[in-house]
Amino acid sequence: MFDVLIIGGGAAGLSCALILGSAKDKDFAKDKRIGIITHQKTSHLNTALFNNVLGLNPGTTGLSILNDGKQQLADLYPHVEQIEKEKVSQITQTDTGYTVVTNKNTYSTKLVVIAVGYTNLLTIKGLENYVGPHPRAAIEKDRIWLKNEDHLVTKGMYVAGTLAGWRSQFAIAAGSGSQVGTDILTLWNNGKHTKVHDKI
Repeated sequence: MFDVLIIGGGAAGLSCALILGSAKDKDFAKDKRIGIITHQKTSHLNTALFNNVLGLNPGTTGLSILNDGKQQLADLYPHVEQIEKEKVSQITQTDTGYTVVTNKNTYSTKLVVIAVGYTNLLTIKGLENYVGPHPRAAIEKDRIWLKNEDHLVTKGMYVAGTLAGWRSQFAIAAGSGSQVGTDILTLWNNGKHTKVHDKI
């Protein structure tokens, strides 16, 4: 049983995992089991080039961010379980949280974060009732979102990144994932607003 399972290894998913992983020394988070299904094949980062993102050297590629992000997570927060080479096919709500089915395994989790792209090719069964036309994308692009309020779709289910209704900008997607991470830390900390910063 995971305490939280993140679906998607792009900007939003990896940012969420890094925030959650960084709270490992906090009493309310130290025993939490965190996982991320790092499927990246359909990420828009695969073809991205960044010249306009604060903190990234101009010419940074999205592909390098995908690879470096997984390595950063593994190096800094190895307790966050990275599940590779699996694609989610179904999510079902249960009495204790959610069952997540992939092409290889079935997982149980108390909380789930959906952080996959916003194309209309979303194939995860169990999300159909939450899908709507994306509110911040051109109609001809045929993009979707998971209807949510402050990233919360329904009890125990969060959405982050472009699928949460945000525009397709790296900084926005990463920030959305970080927001969800701090929302979950706040939940674990009995509702006390929580953030995690490293200091020099």
